[in-house]
Amino acid sequence: MTNGFTLVIHGGAGVLPSDTMTDEKAAGYHAALDRVLAAGEAILAADGSALDAVEAAVCALEDEPLFNAGRGAVFTREGTHEMDAAIMEGRDRRAGAVAGIFGPRNPIRSARAVMERTDHVLMIGEGALDVARQAELPFEEADYFFTQERWDSLTATLKMERSGALDDDPSRRHGTVGAVARDRSGALAAATSTGGMTAKRAGRVGDSPVIGAGTLADNRSCAISATGDGEVFLRLSVAHEIDARIRLTGETLDQAAARVVGEDLTALGGSGGLVAVGADGSFATPFNCEGMYRGWSVEDGPRETRIY
Repeated sequence: MTNGFTLVIHGGAGVLPSDTMTDEKAAGYHAALDRVLAAGEAILAADGSALDAVEAAVCALEDEPLFNAGRGAVFTREGTHEMDAAIMEGRDRRAGAVAGIFGPRNPIRSARAVMERTDHVLMIGEGALDVARQAELPFEEADYFFTQERWDSLTATLKMERSGALDDDPSRRHGTVGAVARDRSGALAAATSTGGMTAKRAGRVGDSPVIGAGTLADNRSCAISATGDGEVFLRLSVAHEIDARIRLTGETLDQAAARVVGEDLTALGGSGGLVAVGADGSFATPFNCEGMYRGWSVEDGPRETRIY
């Protein structure tokens, strides 16, 4: 148990396979994760809130083209972007989420605007964009969100579909970013943002913006941000399941997270992982695939980042 802060982030479970990861690429990912941790850590170290810290960390992840959110979001099969995001604080379980939006530079800030400026939790389309405009959030044009790597991935995926040779490369199937935190007051918060799946159908929404599936925060138990096969995470209500195991059965954060990811998710053929922080400041980063871009910062401890 700690009275200090804890911050844990992820850049998605869709990592490049280890046999294609060069030292140069790995160094780039580690450096990006470290920058993200620094953004959230600065807030927590100044007695800031967990909510502000996870928003700042996810904004930093959305600004990094290496990750599938914001600037680095993948393309739909029509060659467009549709982004989802959610944020939640654990004190009274306020939450805000957006789905299928395009335009705001940082979708996670749009989610927070929904939480703070409306009576709703989840908004889509023009309604969500109107809230972002009213909040005077910055918008960007399509060229800001274009990255050649994501476009090449779309082209390759559609080509494989046509030839009947589509593989199950997780770096194409799932990629999300997220952060969870406990601040010095003991409050928890979680934030998640994603561009979805490469070549997804227009209108597809995964688990990231769904409270209780890909995002959850409750001061009584834990804060969670998930990444992986969104349809399976939705079917399992993964974040809520971990929360319920902690509150109702007395399992520890490690036990609950490991069982849901290692057993329940695996049993349904889903792959992915999550980051979680407990009410006591402990944290867990389980995944059942080759790797997950992740990192953590605990007060009075060094920042650490991992890929595999």
